[in-house]
Amino acid sequence: MADRRASGAPSPDAPLPPSPKRIREPNGVFAVVGRIAYLPLVAISRYEVLGREKLPARGAFVLSPNHYSNFDPLAVAFLVWRLGRIPRFLAKASLWKVPGLSWILRHTDQIPVDRTGRTRGSDPLLGGLSTLRTGGGVIVYPEGSLTREPDLWPMRGKGGAVRLAIEADVPLIPMAHWGVQDIMGRYTKGLSVFPRKHLRFVFGDPVDLSAYRGRHLDAHDVVEATELVMKAIEALLVELRGGTPPTERYDPAKHHQTETGHFD
Repeated sequence: MADRRASGAPSPDAPLPPSPKRIREPNGVFAVVGRIAYLPLVAISRYEVLGREKLPARGAFVLSPNHYSNFDPLAVAFLVWRLGRIPRFLAKASLWKVPGLSWILRHTDQIPVDRTGRTRGSDPLLGGLSTLRTGGGVIVYPEGSLTREPDLWPMRGKGGAVRLAIEADVPLIPMAHWGVQDIMGRYTKGLSVFPRKHLRFVFGDPVDLSAYRGRHLDAHDVVEATELVMKAIEALLVELRGGTPPTERYDPAKHHQTETGHFD
């Protein structure tokens, strides 16, 4: 990969203030939480960010990163906040039952998703659509859980991200990151904080979903559009880590595996 820092991109140790053109979305609780998290996060990791200008400074968007560590939502949230936007995740509704965490989730405008099917007639994406229609951004992990691919490449995707972006008619921004696994491995619980870790992030151009907008989507359309998103994320990840991804998208069901993870 060419050294993009030579052409003016930020160095790994570059600070992450919002661009002067960006306006922080008002959220008092997140402002406090972000400032509390700032020192510990920058103490254990340094951020290299490519394509930061591709995250919309204003207006609604869907952001779709890869997902391979239970720590990476915190790293992604911190980065998005430092770039001037409130990070709102679609998260399992069961997290709202955790004392203390539920208060933070509610007051930082996170979006609960009930995937149990217990609420008849409900659409798990309605909360995300509501946020998008008021001009907010929503972060959706299209894999739905931590990747099960042995070498941490993105696995098969689910349709939530494209359904949101198409129905709300907003851009879907692919994103990849690498290095978070050095802080917390895929299924580990402990943190590795020394030495300081190098985290790399790259935002991509919006995925071209024009062929799917303005019409009814059937299951095949959703699968096809989702694969466009997964290919975009995969290409960005290759840019960060190098190597060659598998020729076939990993599917846990074909390996008789269940899935784990908090976000969908």
